[in-house]
Amino acid sequence: MSGPGPARPRPPLVDHHCHGLLRGEPDAAAFEAYLTESDAPAAPGTSYFDTQLGFAVRRWCPPLLGLPPHCPPERYLARRRELGAAEVTRRLLRAAGITEFLVDTGLPGDLMGPQELAEAAGGAAREIVRLEHLAERVADTSRTADSFLATLDGAVRGAARTAAGFKSVAAYRYGLDLSPTPPAPAALRAAADRWLAARAGGDPVAARLADPVLLRHLLWSAVRTALPLQLHTGFGDPDLRLDRCDPLLLTDFIRAVRPTGCPLILLHGYPYHRGAGYLAAVHPHVYADVGLTLTHTGARAGAVLAEVLEVAPFGKVLFSTDAYGLPELYAVGALLFREALDATLAHWVRDGAWCAADAERVAALVAAGNARRVYGLDSTITGNTWGRP
Repeated sequence: MSGPGPARPRPPLVDHHCHGLLRGEPDAAAFEAYLTESDAPAAPGTSYFDTQLGFAVRRWCPPLLGLPPHCPPERYLARRRELGAAEVTRRLLRAAGITEFLVDTGLPGDLMGPQELAEAAGGAAREIVRLEHLAERVADTSRTADSFLATLDGAVRGAARTAAGFKSVAAYRYGLDLSPTPPAPAALRAAADRWLAARAGGDPVAARLADPVLLRHLLWSAVRTALPLQLHTGFGDPDLRLDRCDPLLLTDFIRAVRPTGCPLILLHGYPYHRGAGYLAAVHPHVYADVGLTLTHTGARAGAVLAEVLEVAPFGKVLFSTDAYGLPELYAVGALLFREALDATLAHWVRDGAWCAADAERVAALVAAGNARRVYGLDSTITGNTWGRP
């Protein structure tokens, strides 16, 4: 994009939606499980390395560990064991070029927290609070609906003092076809009573917050803080129904939230990413994310990114990796994003549709500038910022 002369430095990345990493070394089966959204092993005679993401890992990550690109999975995993988990994590995170991480801390497991992630990457990190996880923690110590709702209200307001934003997985727990308005107090109290009673029975399924009334309350509790609210949309693991994760189902909720000014960030999107781009185009408080989608589309990432940029305003699209468990997912997410963005914008510059200066400006916006603006990263250094100041 820069034409003849020395290459200009690439803009740093702000990963506005990501997760913690494994502290230890996964075995081959565990490693491969992170290359898919399925909750089952690969079908007999097949491998999750034979996917766009699996091929992308073999293309981008071996050179970062001193191996040739496209080396066999067995050789790559052996090299991982030789170096050790800490060194692999350090190398891959630093190669990603991500300077700030907004970490969703709501996933279970022995995962690195934001501080550890920031230290390994040589960057900074802040927390994104997952609403359903917060509510479930509050329910663990609540005996009545009234105490649960009062404590939950305080917990959301308390989290808002330090968090960069909130995240909801209502798409997993119920779907996005929720009623768009806040629930009435009587309905809310009745829903809380039902859920607490179900949890008391010891059923782990009942312990998960999936009641649509309580999910609506959580969403509106976050909206009232005015912090950015991330919403899972589109594909994920089999725990969701994809037909109920189309971001267009949020249209009435988006309209109801608009007077508050609360930013809504539609995560992932695929295969509904064009719908997410449309919503970002017509609603001033809505933003579209390209995380997870580019990682899993691999060599097709450029085509998918171009589809997101068809309608979505360039100041409304945000980079993320949605990386989880493996540092490879940070490296691949970042490197695929850079390659896809560079190739897409360079093509438009060559065709004369864009000038080089505009292409570089848009690249910087999507890479980091939009996230900095939406999350107020330059102006809200607080107690839960880890890593460099």
